[in-house]
Amino acid sequence: MSTPNRVLIAEDSSVIQNLVKKILEFQNFEITAVKNGEQVVQLLEKENFDIVLLDINMPVMDGMECVKAIRGMSDAAKSGVPVVAITGNARNYTEEEFKEAGFNDVLMKPLNFDKLVLVVKGLTEK
Repeated sequence: MSTPNRVLIAEDSSVIQNLVKKILEFQNFEITAVKNGEQVVQLLEKENFDIVLLDINMPVMDGMECVKAIRGMSDAAKSGVPVVAITGNARNYTEEEFKEAGFNDVLMKPLNFDKLVLVVKGLTEK
């Protein structure tokens, strides 16, 4: 049996974090959840993940700063990990700005959980 894909979620809302975690665990993903972008960068330096889900508005380091830090990592496997933005403030950025920042896709809040699963599966299929 293949090992489950590892998902790193950065979301400062415990409610959203727990919902996403439950939905993706049900789909056999292995989930690690943190509260801000700085924790994402620290974890990525030590561990490998198949995809990163980043809330845009977080304390310490927001999603835009975090994706730039990920894309700037010297390890090509880590800098190339698929990164999906999760945002409730889509009007603050255009889809083009998300792509330029380095995101592979964008999910809007309130989250459509079917779309979440489709996007995560689509970006992690081996």
